[in-house]
Amino acid sequence: MATNNNHTNHTLNGNITDSDSAVAKKPKLSSPSPEITDSEIQSEFSHHDPCIARINNGSFGSCPQSIISAQRLWQLKFLRQPDDFYFNGLKPGILQSRTIVKSLINADHVDEVSLVDNATTAAAIVLQKSARSFTEGRFNKGDVAVMLHYAYGAVKKSVEAYVTRAGGHVIEVQLPFPVQSKEEIVTEFRKALERGKGNGRKVRLAVIDHVTSMPSVVIPVKELVQICREESVEQVFVDAAHGIGCVDVDMKEIGADFYTSNLHKWFFCPPSVAFLYCRKSSSKGNDDLHHPVVSHEYGNGLAIESAWIGTRDYSAQLVVPSALEFINRFPGGIEGIKKRNHETVVKMGEMLVKAWGTHLGCPPEMCGSMIMVGLPVSLGISSESDTLKLRTYLRDNFEVEVPIYFRAPKDGEVDSVTGYARISHQVYNKVEDYHKFRDAINKIVSDGFTCACLTN
Repeated sequence: MATNNNHTNHTLNGNITDSDSAVAKKPKLSSPSPEITDSEIQSEFSHHDPCIARINNGSFGSCPQSIISAQRLWQLKFLRQPDDFYFNGLKPGILQSRTIVKSLINADHVDEVSLVDNATTAAAIVLQKSARSFTEGRFNKGDVAVMLHYAYGAVKKSVEAYVTRAGGHVIEVQLPFPVQSKEEIVTEFRKALERGKGNGRKVRLAVIDHVTSMPSVVIPVKELVQICREESVEQVFVDAAHGIGCVDVDMKEIGADFYTSNLHKWFFCPPSVAFLYCRKSSSKGNDDLHHPVVSHEYGNGLAIESAWIGTRDYSAQLVVPSALEFINRFPGGIEGIKKRNHETVVKMGEMLVKAWGTHLGCPPEMCGSMIMVGLPVSLGISSESDTLKLRTYLRDNFEVEVPIYFRAPKDGEVDSVTGYARISHQVYNKVEDYHKFRDAINKIVSDGFTCACLTN
């Protein structure tokens, strides 16, 4: 994004100048500024624990030092003169962030973009709307919501808390893992919709992940949304907690009614900030969306409601312009980062499975910046408890941070891979991080270690 050196100061003064507005309306994906060097990258993330092989960007993201500094300026601006900040700085600042997101995701209107704390909050907003439709009689009791079996745990709980309790029937799409092709997912999704329409029921909502969390697989969302349209599914909500900065995000191409993505996972913002896109052209009453926290902005539209939910720290939502400036210091901007992260995580994943004689959890084209890597069978991973114990053991004894997934063996399987590590790659990672993980597992295996050796 082409900006001048005073861009941050314009923002912190609480005013959006003409030049700032122009930048915010159409952020460029490349920058004439000097490209960031390797040493500058390491400096930006020097606050990371240098002893840890941190190959788990997917869980919490990573915020560079320059964005932390920008956030601190916003925090001080509020603390210095809260009234001026509230009346003159907060709304224009959040509008600028929303406008940047609007352009990045190719939405039609800035009013379609709201900023919230995280994707879980966004899910609550959408699911509360569905729950009201059941309780107020617009949906029939027993009508259906469809979601993936590998939906994020908090979202599954939210579906239970809102939709099921309001009288909706939930059908989970059973997905294979390891997965061999996107056609497997499409087939299972169609089967779930057919079950949902049984006995004269209507499928009112489909909740589709863009990138499943665990196991991590890129879902063919465009195809699934199109199937939903063909099968008269009333509304489609795409949970893309790992979306922006990790995979292609284009609202016109995806075509969902609702789409949410965190900005603190792969877009370098500090915790926690996400956007919720609500398609304005939808005729399904999207004006009845409300933030779960009711403030005096209630009824002024979701974007305005979300921009003020009482006195709190809004700085994570205000540094989106600074995050984009940081991103545009890399060759190719966000597109370049996504491409290099994908290529590198695939390369590291292939290196690991070759070292361990295992396999990846999906084809390379079905991963973004994370990939599932099969662990040696000899580790004896036989439960979710084993994965947590092994993860802790790797952290405490080998200074490796990586999530681990348990896949229960199918009937008749013998000596199959039941444990998979989800490795991430972000700009701060080095090949040594993955070598450290490889060597730790090799050492454990050579020592005859199994998960049965570990205590809770």
